[in-house]
Amino acid sequence: MKAVQVTGYGDVDQLKLVDIPTPEPKENEVLVQVKACAINNTEIWMREGAYGQGSKSGWRPEGVQFPRTPGSDITGKVVQVGAQVDETMKGKDVVLFPFTSSGPDGQEHISEDMSFIGSEYDGGYAEYVVWPAELCFDMPLEDYTESCVFSVSGMTAWHMVEQVQPKPGETVMVTGANGGVGSLNVQIASKVFGADVIALVGDLSMEERMKELGATHVLSYKSENLEEEILEANGGPIDTVLDVVGDALFSTALTVLKKGGKFCTSGSSGGQKTELDFRTLYLKHITMYGSVLGTREEFKRMLKAISEQKIQPVIDRTFPLEEAKEAQQYFKESGKKGKIVLLP
Repeated sequence: MKAVQVTGYGDVDQLKLVDIPTPEPKENEVLVQVKACAINNTEIWMREGAYGQGSKSGWRPEGVQFPRTPGSDITGKVVQVGAQVDETMKGKDVVLFPFTSSGPDGQEHISEDMSFIGSEYDGGYAEYVVWPAELCFDMPLEDYTESCVFSVSGMTAWHMVEQVQPKPGETVMVTGANGGVGSLNVQIASKVFGADVIALVGDLSMEERMKELGATHVLSYKSENLEEEILEANGGPIDTVLDVVGDALFSTALTVLKKGGKFCTSGSSGGQKTELDFRTLYLKHITMYGSVLGTREEFKRMLKAISEQKIQPVIDRTFPLEEAKEAQQYFKESGKKGKIVLLP
């Protein structure tokens, strides 16, 4: 089968298109013919060594073992089942829950042995992938490409919103609102939880689209008077910030939060380190959350909301598998309007 492997830490020249044997499913696994695989920051940062290198490079203590086939947002068709898997699974269109874990229900994502597909296991930059049958769920939509964009970014966004529990009448500010996680944060906070949403984007030509997704107000983070514009739009300080940007908007976010406000982060595309005046936290009684991925039950609730069309896929562009290098380069460009998807 064709696959794209990461051969080591570095630039996109570490991505190699190879021809390797099709994997065989173990007794509790299925073989999935990959139909679509969306790109996430995780595989970019893994290749670049942003999570560390050597034994500190992955989700597990031993680090990423190269060569590794990346890709975690996967949809496809089950074409072979292991000895202990019900034969009725063959032929099903599925979306893959993206990690294994021995953690108890509700704590799978924080278990020490959490292992990620595309990092600790070979992933979806390939024509086929094997995965535990119990972690393969029915696709929420009929289209493979539309269904693949939710697994990692969708579950991350869903977990973020569930942690802060916004209520109708409250205001949530979403940074990076045009990106994969951000565009889902806008939809989940507004259309599932009923909150008002202020969406921050770079280009205000996206305003109409952001409002279609559920934003009440759309502002440009490039504004020289951003803090004043946020407070004016909301008529005062806001209740919650859902952030994927990090340093670039951290100070602004804390400034516009009300006393007793909540700040939840799941990314740092605008800078991984920042300065913090602790007085801001304790004098304003701000609660801070770190968030990545989520639980199986949250994944199921998300899939249900997608199937009910409360959440829409936001896709910028697709690439053939052979153009994985170009796809990852495009992924890092600013101004995208949603997810980037590889099609094997």
